[in-house]
Amino acid sequence: MDDLSAQLLAHAKGIWKYRWVAVIAAWLVAILGWFFVYNMPNDFQASARIYVDTRNVIKPYMRGLTVAPDMQRQVSIMSRTLISRPNVERVVNMVESDIKSTAGKNNKTDVSALMKDIKLKTTGATNLFTITYNNPDKDFAKSVVESLLTIFVGMSSDNAEDPASVIRFLDEQIEGYEKKLVEQENELKAFKQKNLGLMPQQGGDYYAQVAKAAENLNKTKLDLREAERARDSIRQQITGDEPVLLAVDKDSAGVDPSSIVNVEIDGRIAELRKKLDTLSLNYTDKHPDIIATKRLITQLQGRKIEEAGLMKSRGIDLGKNYSPMLQQLNLSLAESQAKVAAMRARVEEYTRRYNRLKSLSNSVPEVEASLAQLNRDYQVNKANYQELLKRRESAKISGKLGSASKLLSFKIIDPPTVPEIPVGPDRANFYSIAFFIALAVGVGIAFALSQLRPSFHSQGKLREVTGMPVLGTIPMIWTNKEKTERKKRLYALGLSLLSLLGSYGVLMVKMT
Repeated sequence: MDDLSAQLLAHAKGIWKYRWVAVIAAWLVAILGWFFVYNMPNDFQASARIYVDTRNVIKPYMRGLTVAPDMQRQVSIMSRTLISRPNVERVVNMVESDIKSTAGKNNKTDVSALMKDIKLKTTGATNLFTITYNNPDKDFAKSVVESLLTIFVGMSSDNAEDPASVIRFLDEQIEGYEKKLVEQENELKAFKQKNLGLMPQQGGDYYAQVAKAAENLNKTKLDLREAERARDSIRQQITGDEPVLLAVDKDSAGVDPSSIVNVEIDGRIAELRKKLDTLSLNYTDKHPDIIATKRLITQLQGRKIEEAGLMKSRGIDLGKNYSPMLQQLNLSLAESQAKVAAMRARVEEYTRRYNRLKSLSNSVPEVEASLAQLNRDYQVNKANYQELLKRRESAKISGKLGSASKLLSFKIIDPPTVPEIPVGPDRANFYSIAFFIALAVGVGIAFALSQLRPSFHSQGKLREVTGMPVLGTIPMIWTNKEKTERKKRLYALGLSLLSLLGSYGVLMVKMT
């Protein structure tokens, strides 16, 4: 510790030896530094604040009818691409007169410098942007910010999504689907014409139709058996316990039924003939109801001949009226026979249909499968076509919405302004730095000189360096005149240091 103190004391004495050199060097460095700081150009900052409002009154009412563009995404893209080379070049062109004042720089260098110096940032709230630019020329800085603000507002229309291109694309797709639909409709038409009679009916597919035909056939056969049982029961009531076989004798063969008078049967035949006339207006002779009616008329006519022969063989007067019960049973029997005939015709028809469906067991399923495939493709294309039509209308509404109303509104919170007081440079800080650098340079030069031209300030140092014994020291005897001169030099040194410090203080006071 003592050695370190002694070494520091020796360095301090060496610096003190060249104190005037240190003071002069400090003054020179301080003056040069302060002069440089004083001549540094002022840095003026132009700034503007703008708010981008993405809300729109019309948008909520158009929800579901149109696809509104993503305004927040559009604002983000605008903020990211604002300070790009093309936009900055536009700024250069807009303030070309100010750019020409910076002689010695080409246009490319100016654009690069502007891109680095221009700042765009958000200030807390969403969509609130601040544009700043620093330049020694405050008018030029203001012009740059104004130009950027103009470009930023104009980018809303440049970056807006073009609905015309979307509509053109949708029109092309719609035209393609229209051609597909026409082709598929023609294919369906040709397929139906080619497979006429094999197409599936409204009741279901082929297997469902076969099952339904079998069910109808079985049900009709059951109804026929029930009708036959009912007819046989009525016949037994007329003939008694033992069935009586009615037949026409030889004398009645070839008799015209119309020549026989039977009031009940004649009335029934008249009703059936009226019914036959009505059916003939709507159906052909092969219709089951017409066939059954004709058969019933024939049976009733035969019944007249049989009853006439039976009555004649029993010696009964044909003109005698029948009993009411017998007449009613005969009428019920005729109706039952007519019903049985109709049921048989129906069974024959259902049997024919069932057999026909079974004969088509190989061809009909193939036709149904092909038709299902054609219909499926047609329905898919038709659904896509209708969806494209809806979207085209939505795109048209979107285009009209964008042209009729501003989806983005810009509100300038603070217009471009430049304060009269420059934001830089920080001269007070630079003056302080220059002052402390000057002091450090002065001390450093004095220390360097003390090392280049060393001297011995103690007996121990002399003995250590020379290796010889030191017998003694002779003190310096100062005269009064020398003491006075020495004091003057100390006062001058102190005054020089105080002047340097005072100059620094004056500069700092001016900065405040």
